Amino acid sequence: MKILKGITVFIFMATCSLSAQEISNHALGLRLGDSDGFGAEVSYQKSLTRDTRMEFDLGWRDSRNFNAFKIAGLYQWVRPIEGDFQWYYGVGGGLGSVDFPGDDGGLFVFAAGDVGIEYNFDFPLILSLDFRPELGVVGYDGFSDNFDFDIGLGIRYQF
Repeated sequence: MKILKGITVFIFMATCSLSAQEISNHALGLRLGDSDGFGAEVSYQKSLTRDTRMEFDLGWRDSRNFNAFKIAGLYQWVRPIEGDFQWYYGVGGGLGSVDFPGDDGGLFVFAAGDVGIEYNFDFPLILSLDFRPELGVVGYDGFSDNFDFDIGLGIRYQF
C-alpha cells in the first residue's frame, strides 16, 4: 500500500512539473492575418492561472466581398514544448459588424476555436502563429458560407 501511495504521489508531482511554465500576467500587441483578405487585431492576454489565460481581440477584416469589425474572446490553455516554445489551444466566440458592397450588412455572432504555437524571448516579447476556425452562429445571411479559417501572426509585449 505504501508503494502505491508513493507511486501516486510521484506521478502527481511529475505531471505538475510538466505543466509548469511562465505565462506573463499581461500581454498587449497585434495579431495580423486572415484566410481570404487582410485582418488586423489589437490583442490583449490576461493570465488566469499558471497555465490558463484569456485573450481579447478587437479587429478589422478587409476582404474582396466584405469589410468587418469584430471583437473576440478566447479561453486558452498553455502547454510547454521545449525551452521558450509553448503551444496553446482554446475556445471562445465573439460578435461583429459586417458591411457588404451595395448592401447594409449587419451584426453577426460566431463561435471560435484556437490552436497555436508561441515563442517567449528573453526580453518581454512573445511571437505567435495560430489557427482560429470560426463558425457563424447568428447573422451570417450575406456570407457565402458561415465557416472561416483564420490564420494569424501575433506579436505582443509582456508586462
